[in-house]
Amino acid sequence: MRTPRLRALALAAALLFGLTACGGGSGDDQDTSSAAGADGTGQFPVTIKHALGTTVIPEKPRRVATVNWANDEVPLALGVVPVGMAKANFGDDDGDGVLPWVEKRLEELNAKTPVLFDETDGIDFEAVADTRPDVILASYSGLTEQDYETLSRIAPVVAYPEAAWATPWRDIIRLNSKAIGLADEGDELIADLEGRIAKTAAKYPQLKGKTAMFMTHVSSKNVSQVGFYTTHDTRTHFFTDLGLKIPASVSGPSASTKKFVLTKSAEHIDDFNDVDIITGYGDDTGELLKALKSDPLTSKLAAVKRDSLYLLPGSTPLATAANPTPLSIPYVLEDYVKALAEAADKVA
Repeated sequence: MRTPRLRALALAAALLFGLTACGGGSGDDQDTSSAAGADGTGQFPVTIKHALGTTVIPEKPRRVATVNWANDEVPLALGVVPVGMAKANFGDDDGDGVLPWVEKRLEELNAKTPVLFDETDGIDFEAVADTRPDVILASYSGLTEQDYETLSRIAPVVAYPEAAWATPWRDIIRLNSKAIGLADEGDELIADLEGRIAKTAAKYPQLKGKTAMFMTHVSSKNVSQVGFYTTHDTRTHFFTDLGLKIPASVSGPSASTKKFVLTKSAEHIDDFNDVDIITGYGDDTGELLKALKSDPLTSKLAAVKRDSLYLLPGSTPLATAANPTPLSIPYVLEDYVKALAEAADKVA
């Protein structure tokens, strides 16, 4: 986390620039509202309730900043270029801090790369304040109350509706589009993505009704604990979009917690025998798959025995496929669903 001194600097910067600074875009002096598709008719002021409070956005934002994962994709999908956004730290194929589908969208909009906030050590409040935003989008995020309070001194903040890192992709779009005055366009985006998903899933009927579990990052050197995403996580939500079902071994433990990740000892691996398909994050060498198959406990798992697994490749762009976001869905959907279908083919 950043030091108290840096937080103090962030507050000072916020007070200096004010909450409704105008002008600028993509980190310079071009107004973001001039981007393609940015002139929707939203009714302001807008009030948005969320897990950390209630945010009032007095007028249509001209400078939009985003923090944490994927929030930048909503304004970009709707033609609005943020003045600043989080630097990609996973799935970045060329090391420029921008995911390939975001880079493609920026090119379509003929826009420069916005200021990139390095969140390696937490939110860079000073950098956010320097972009002089009118609103900060964080509907999919892990904001703490302190993060929210600090950011709110810079501009109105749209936080997650219920729990950290648990906002479904549709709600990410609804909340972020409403905040920038493009709620109708956000609904149209949702409908378009739903159509794409349905069309792709229909090509692979073997998925329908199969149960699926998403494993968390597991080290090939130690598979004594099996981590999995709960029904509160977007990765699990996406299974149901594809016609898959959530097994009782996942939905049961999820009912008594708000956590998005749980862990179970491999000694109880038989509990997961109601899982038809397992996916998760693999590695570039295939060592994790080898470890799961050779371990005396995990090798007994039904999905491992029949090889109905698909481990997403390392930290490649495709590895982000299971966490659906507005721009990544059309970019990786076909490859992800096809791989799951190949795993489903191995289920009797």
